[in-house]
This record gives sequence, C-alpha cells and structure tokens, in this order.
Amino acid sequence: MNFNKQNLGSRAIKITVEENGQVLGRAYLYLIKNDLHDKPYGLLEDVFVEGKARGRGLGTALVKAVIEEANAQGCYKLVGTSRYARESVHKMYLSLGFSDYGKEFKMTF
Repeated sequence: MNFNKQNLGSRAIKITVEENGQVLGRAYLYLIKNDLHDKPYGLLEDVFVEGKARGRGLGTALVKAVIEEANAQGCYKLVGTSRYARESVHKMYLSLGFSDYGKEFKMTF
C-alpha cells in the first residue's frame, strides 16, 4: 500500500483587534481545501482576548470578522470548536448563527 501526499494550497488568515497600537485579541481563519468541494471550508481557531480587555465584546467582534472573511473567501462552511466548559462561548457561537453540530476529538503531539 502506498500513501501519496499532495499540497492543496490551504492557508491561514490572522485577524487581530488593536487599540492604541496594542493587540488586544486575535482569531485565525484556516482555509482548508479538499476534493469533496470546489470551495474551501473555514476553520475558526484560537480566538483570544487579553484579560484586561474582556467583557467589551471584542471576542464577538473577532468571530464576526472571521465569519465575514470566510464568506468573502468563498467558504462553503465555517467550523468553530470550543471546550465543553466554555458555555458562554457556546452561547455566543449559537447567537451568531452557528449550530451545535458534533463532537471534536483531539490528539496532542
């Protein structure tokens, strides 16, 4: 059995929110291509807001920016993940139009 590798040209976009030249938060949009669709799908990853800037809606604004960018990039879907204990994040995702769709499995190297 042989396994072949092919680079499909997937890439990432980092979106930051800044105030007075200081980065207060970030989120990544990974554009992932596969043979099942002619368009990429988006993976929302690593949404983070500095502790001193939390509670100001910056996380929601970052996720909205990622949604807009995924749409602009022609993604056919956007996937966001979150740990079970982050119920406030789950509520935010649902309020922005995400659906509770499945379960994530993780392997750390």
